[in-house]
Amino acid sequence: MPSAGRKLLITGASRGIGEAAARAFAESGAQVMLAARSADDIARIATEITDAGGVAHAVACDVADAGAMQAAVDATVDAFGGIDTLIANAGMLEPIGRIETLPPEGFAQVIDTNVNGVFYGIRAALAPMKAAGGGTVITIGSGAATSALEGWAHYSASKAAVHHLNSVLHKEEAENGIRALVLSPGTVATNMQRSIAASGINPVSSIPWEDHIPPDWPAKALMWMCTADADGWLGQVVSLREDTVRQRVGLI
Repeated sequence: MPSAGRKLLITGASRGIGEAAARAFAESGAQVMLAARSADDIARIATEITDAGGVAHAVACDVADAGAMQAAVDATVDAFGGIDTLIANAGMLEPIGRIETLPPEGFAQVIDTNVNGVFYGIRAALAPMKAAGGGTVITIGSGAATSALEGWAHYSASKAAVHHLNSVLHKEEAENGIRALVLSPGTVATNMQRSIAASGINPVSSIPWEDHIPPDWPAKALMWMCTADADGWLGQVVSLREDTVRQRVGLI
């Protein structure tokens, strides 16, 4: 799945799926802008990618800030001469807790990051993408969007919103060359899963670590989703739990 020449912005690129995707796309020839609040981490990763022969830059960004998200898109356009791919990966789950004890500010922060942050990124990227004739927008969804789990009221609600936001984007912009998809990766061996395990609050916390998929699996899925082979899923959710998808990605 060559990505040579692709110009993309990945949010939440300081670790987990975002970091794995940045490295995979760059290795395949893409120009990658890494965005995250952790400026030192993304700077280090971008340097490592560059030292390995790739093209990568980093921009500190809180996706919950509309201005910062616009600045990240602008930085991508300035660095690469355009943007044709946005991977809205940044997301958070903590604080984990039941509705009766969940702090309002904690609920709001998750919604700000997981929903508003995705909206801000899409809105900022649309103008340069459409001016160039189109582009690909991929958001990270979750099975929690359709299967509610105790302790995850904010996360489940936010991911349900992301799924619908993708559908609306497809209906509004497909005719303008915008490819909109959601990746629902399943449980991935990242720091988020460690927090979930520590909470002990629902069945996901009991999943053995070895049963979680490695971050490079969703990274490979994201690369595949940028190709025409994934066009049958436009406006829909691509579930990496499905063997059909895993086969198309080349994982099994």
